[in-house]
Amino acid sequence: LIMKIEEKIKIPIYKEMETFERKFSKSMFSKVSILNKIIHFLLKRKGKQMRPMLVFLSAKLLAKAHNINEKTYRGASVVELIHTATLVHDDVVDDSNQRRGFFSINALWKNKIAVLVGDYLLSKGLLISIDNSDFDLLKIISVAVREMSQGEILQIEKSRELNITEDEYFTIIKQKTASLMAACCAIGAKSVTNSESKVLDLYKIGELIGIAFQIKDDLFDYTQNSFIGKPVAADLREQKMTLPLIYTLNSVDSVSKKHIINIIKNHNKDEKKINDVINLVKKHKGLDYAKEKMHVYHKEALSILNDFKNNDANKSLKLLLDYVVNRKK
Repeated sequence: LIMKIEEKIKIPIYKEMETFERKFSKSMFSKVSILNKIIHFLLKRKGKQMRPMLVFLSAKLLAKAHNINEKTYRGASVVELIHTATLVHDDVVDDSNQRRGFFSINALWKNKIAVLVGDYLLSKGLLISIDNSDFDLLKIISVAVREMSQGEILQIEKSRELNITEDEYFTIIKQKTASLMAACCAIGAKSVTNSESKVLDLYKIGELIGIAFQIKDDLFDYTQNSFIGKPVAADLREQKMTLPLIYTLNSVDSVSKKHIINIIKNHNKDEKKINDVINLVKKHKGLDYAKEKMHVYHKEALSILNDFKNNDANKSLKLLLDYVVNRKK
């Protein structure tokens, strides 16, 4: 049987991920029964757990004799708590009733409870660091939370005007998506080493993975694929400016540009017109351009990884990089 790439990535950290699952579940519960019901619901529907994997792989890349410690586990818990909190809040912000094919928290328990659950998870994450005096990890994760919220707000502001430049797009995705992945790698590194330069290198690797990950997500918006959790052209309908679209708007003449913007602003529920935009993006090589850019970031991350010792964790991080750019969902 061919082992799936996600399972191959986990091989060097399989034991740690199992231990993490146990520790993480324990760290989430409270004395409030409805909260516990919701947390149980969240735990049963966990995603790929890419972020804790990044923490453990980064720690193992640098740890002497592969010894990772309690601080690494705490770092992975903090990251997963913060990530889960942002997903719960995102569903409220986006008015979304589904998450990974299941009902979202806000669909089942309404917005008020969903926002409070997100706040609870956020504070749980911060307290794990404070209670254990992991102030270095707390700083890394707090910066990521600030960046993520700034990125989201900047994206909302820009989607109102639809006048976003490529530079602004990269600022948004660095903050919105890449900052948390960068924090994962930096936290993993920081839990096993005091070398600032190594922590910075891993921060950079995480950031590059995050940027490539987001561009791949942008590309899914233009692909008919039953695997993907979001419908085709979901970003277009929400007036989110993605890289293929930005490139196209910069490539076409002013008449076509006005035509595309008019559809996105005023006719984004019209199936036929949205398809026209998708076809224009394909025709003007918007998808090819985004793919090229994604591979530039993929390559840059690989070249930094090549400077580290080529242990199992390094091989898994390279596999994870390949997975990010080749995944089907």
